[in-house]
Amino acid sequence: MDNNNNKINPDHYKQGDIEVIDFILDQKFDYLEGNIIKYVSRWKYKNGTEDLKKAQWYIGRLINANS
Repeated sequence: MDNNNNKINPDHYKQGDIEVIDFILDQKFDYLEGNIIKYVSRWKYKNGTEDLKKAQWYIGRLINANS
């Protein structure tokens, strides 16, 4: 399958030396933390400000869960 059309592992998750999923798993992030990392990592390459707003939403949930 062409990587540009790969819905499971698209290119916007492969910008550095380590894939975002590998970093999330290595650091043992939970669901909220993992989504924050995911959206912040891809915002420049996929949905721009929309992804930053999604990360912000998850940050708010993480703050509320730990208050």
